Formats: sequence, C-alpha cells, structure tokens
Amino acid sequence: MELKTISTVSKSLNISTRTLRYYEEQDLIKSIKMPNYSYRVYDEDTFKKIQQILILRKISLSLKQIQLIFENDDAKYALQIFMQKIDEIDREVDTLKSVKSVISMLVGKLKHSVDFDINAQLADNSDIAEILDSLTPRKVKLKEKKQMEDIKKASETKEVIKNVRIVYLPPIIVASSHYIGNEPENNAGKALDKFVKEHNLAEAKPDLRVYGFNNPNPEGNEEYGYEFWVTIPEDMDVPAPIEKKIFAGGMYAAYTIKMGDFHLWQHFYEWVMDSNEYEFDAREPLSMGGTMEEHLNAYGYYTSDKQDNGFKQLDLLIPIKEKL
Repeated sequence: MELKTISTVSKSLNISTRTLRYYEEQDLIKSIKMPNYSYRVYDEDTFKKIQQILILRKISLSLKQIQLIFENDDAKYALQIFMQKIDEIDREVDTLKSVKSVISMLVGKLKHSVDFDINAQLADNSDIAEILDSLTPRKVKLKEKKQMEDIKKASETKEVIKNVRIVYLPPIIVASSHYIGNEPENNAGKALDKFVKEHNLAEAKPDLRVYGFNNPNPEGNEEYGYEFWVTIPEDMDVPAPIEKKIFAGGMYAAYTIKMGDFHLWQHFYEWVMDSNEYEFDAREPLSMGGTMEEHLNAYGYYTSDKQDNGFKQLDLLIPIKEKL
C-alpha cells in the first residue's frame, strides 16, 4: 500500500495543506499516523477520495452534500443531490435569462433615445415590470420556499464577493514566524502559538491581530513556505527564531471566508481586477505581492480552552489603490 505525505498530496493535487487538514476536521478524510514518523500520511483510497472531493467542489457541491454522498452507499442519495443541483442551475438560468431581457430592453431604449430617463423607464415600463414580477411571485408554496433557500445557499459565493470591504491597515510592529518545508502553515503556526503563550501576549496586547501568507509562494510543485505575523507592543523583545518586523500598512480590499473556503481567493482576485474604482497595488511582503490572510478573533483563539479547533474565519486581503 503506497502512502503519501500531506505535502506530496498538496503538491500533486495543487491544494493547500490547510485545506486538507480542514477536510480531516470535517471527517471527510482520515490520515494515518505512522510510528516514529512526524508527518501525516494518506493511503491510496484516501488520495482517491480527495480527488473526488475536489471534483465535486468544482461542480459547486457543498462539503455537507459531499459528506452525505460519502456516508450513504445507496445511489439514490447521490442522485437526489445531483438532481437538486440541476434544478438550482435551471432556476438560475431562467432568472439570468429574465434579467438579460430587462437589460436588453434598456439597451434598446438607450440606443434610440437622446434623452434617457432611467427612473421613468423603470417606473413606467409595463414590460419590464411584468418580467420582474415573474421573478418575485406573491405566493410561494413551502416546497418552493425551500428551493429558493437552496438557491440562496448555492449563490452564497456571489453574495460574499459583493460584500467586499475597503479597509486601511495602519503601520504595526509584528513578530514573524516563518517555516519552509513540509506543512509550512502548521509548523509556522505552532512556533507562533508557542511564542504567544510564553509571552502571555493575549493579556499584554488584547487587541492582537494575526496575519499569514505564503513565503515563498509556490509557482509549481516546488517546496514552499508560510509566514505568520502577530502584532506586538513596540518595546517587546523577540527571541530567535521569531523575528521582529515593521509592517507599513496601507489600503486593502477585504472579505471574510470560512476556514477551508480557499477556492474563493480566485473570485476575490477577479473582483479586484474587474473593479472600476480600484486596482491591484503590489507591495511588501512581496512573496504574494502584499496579499495576506488575517486570522480573525485572535484574542478569542489564544484565550480559549478549545484552541486545538483552530481559527474559524479569515479575512482575505488584497493591496489596492484608487484608479486615476
């Protein structure tokens, strides 16, 4: 039986080790702990299962739906979930077609009107009103209501992307924990946790914040690293291998994800690239062009008895500047 380390699986499937650990926390997969071996390993069956998870995630199934499929050998469960997904897509297609009809109608009026009053067109146009009414029926049966709730959940990613916040991070002093090699996030995180506990940092600085980013950022299957920062008082001494650094701060686009939803990074990048107001502004730390993750509720994490459960939410941060 061939065993693969978490690092090998991460590189071969282009998935972060954090995502693999999250799948394990959700009981989707299980690793094997070998005697006298410090790294987690996966057998061939688990490796294939991870491949299956990635395929099902790409067709927008939730982890809960994937778990239901894995837990039930009866094909009817998978069939029911797939049929439900088809129904959701069909409804989304119908909605988009209706929206396209409204936009096309407005475009046609714009092309033939020198003086176009958007308020009048939306308020007085019976054709547009009829189309929009079809999207918001007055009476909804319980089954239809449940279907609409499912659609809302299915489109959660789109709603989150719309909720991007523009924030300014002030200059700060940080303690840096950096690791290159197997499970860099895990090893860098352990060193940071040890530093925070030994210096009772949560009490000394209850407004502490924790950031992280790939360093170096993997371009292919090569070994990569991860660096954690935690904010510290300016006069605090930092023992090796932890380093004391200055972060210049600046303007960032930010939005929150649940731990494990790292696929949303791509959607977030697209939001920045499509923005009419802002553009990407590469800066330090240059390993990811200044892009970072803030691990939210650091104080709660370091003062909780359930610290082993890890952080639950992240703010994805992309450095930006206003377009001229």
